[in-house]
Amino acid sequence: MQTRQDVQQFIDALPFSRLQRLTLWLCFFVVTVDGFDTAAIGFIAPAIRAEWQLSAAALAPLFGAGLFGLMAGALVFGPLADRLGRKTILICSVLFFGLTSLAAAWSPSLGWLVAWRFLTGLGLGGAMPCAITMTSEYCPSARRSTLVTLMFCGFTIGSAVGGLASAHLLAGVGWRGVLLTGGILPLLLVPALVLWLPESLRFLVSRQASHARMQALLRRLAPALTQAPLLSVDEKASGTPVRALFSPQYAVGTILLWISFFMSLLIIYLISSWLPTLLTNAGASMSKASLVTSTFQIGGTLGAIVLGRCMDRAGAHRTLSLAYVLGAVSVAASGLSNGHLWLLVLAIFGVGIFVSGTQVGANAMAAQFYPTHNRATGVSWANAAGRCGSVVGSLCGGWMMSMNLGMGLILAMLAVPALVSALAIAMLGRQVPGRSLVSATT
Repeated sequence: MQTRQDVQQFIDALPFSRLQRLTLWLCFFVVTVDGFDTAAIGFIAPAIRAEWQLSAAALAPLFGAGLFGLMAGALVFGPLADRLGRKTILICSVLFFGLTSLAAAWSPSLGWLVAWRFLTGLGLGGAMPCAITMTSEYCPSARRSTLVTLMFCGFTIGSAVGGLASAHLLAGVGWRGVLLTGGILPLLLVPALVLWLPESLRFLVSRQASHARMQALLRRLAPALTQAPLLSVDEKASGTPVRALFSPQYAVGTILLWISFFMSLLIIYLISSWLPTLLTNAGASMSKASLVTSTFQIGGTLGAIVLGRCMDRAGAHRTLSLAYVLGAVSVAASGLSNGHLWLLVLAIFGVGIFVSGTQVGANAMAAQFYPTHNRATGVSWANAAGRCGSVVGSLCGGWMMSMNLGMGLILAMLAVPALVSALAIAMLGRQVPGRSLVSATT
């Protein structure tokens, strides 16, 4: 009688296959276009403001609508992905935010644009957690943090490209052309996802998929196998995916993850949404404002790569808590730049490494923390908590600008949420003494 083998042990024993690389790249492209669409609104905001003769504070609902959509999308689509499959929800999310971004480009007024950005946010909020979950479930345990953070670098790259592209496209096709680009790219990606992206092997095993479907996937994953193994998932489901987040085993960790995500994304979205406007108000040109803001995204990309490797070697909670402390130092330094452009660029680059890059690592850690039956829910609801922080950050940016607070003071104040994130991650490491956050789930 053939012995059953755990899915993760099976994946760990295989060489990294062509299918795993393909899955990694497809999810990379998903989060790249996600990052482009998410960040583009911050870069085109000054052009929208100029065309419709708006005040800076009037832009706050525009930023907030997209972020509310991201939050709602994460809350809704995560549990659906745990019930219906990661691939199905991922494709639906990408298709949806591509279509709504196209529609947003034809908005006749600010009210219409706010509504379309909310709907775009719904799709964006569903796509990212599914991509993280899918990648995590195809990665070998020893390299999971490194590979998930490499995949997620697509988001920071997409955000940086959004900034650089916006600076060049605005002069030629205007802000509507930027939104059209953000709609066309995901729609081009949908056929590739339908044809080539596999469903999660762990999900199929946990759902006891048909023998034929399992055999077809195993032939793609490990073509050299002469006999397909009997696979199992050594996990016990506890109630619904949402209820499992608050089971005795996961409740404290869930709350600490939410605190960390909230504070981290508050910083990230205040900077990405308002830094171009803050800089142009201070007299910088649009090209310089886009350059400075893009260094934030570039720093996030480099930080994610380095921190992912450190997480696999030194442990997730130690690496991330220290990085958030360094992030607090960096945002404080950006507030003290006193108009010196080179110092501001260097400090914002540090914020990108130690805040944006660390948030990428936190996504990988969240995927490792939860079991298969509620992993997509755990990742997406942590992101939803983070989106609450992003809404607060975006709205607070407009509120602080309306109070005529200087750019230096606004940036320096962000050291506080960075330190709170560091404390939450450190506490998360202490409250699970029997479980390693490097490989909390297998």
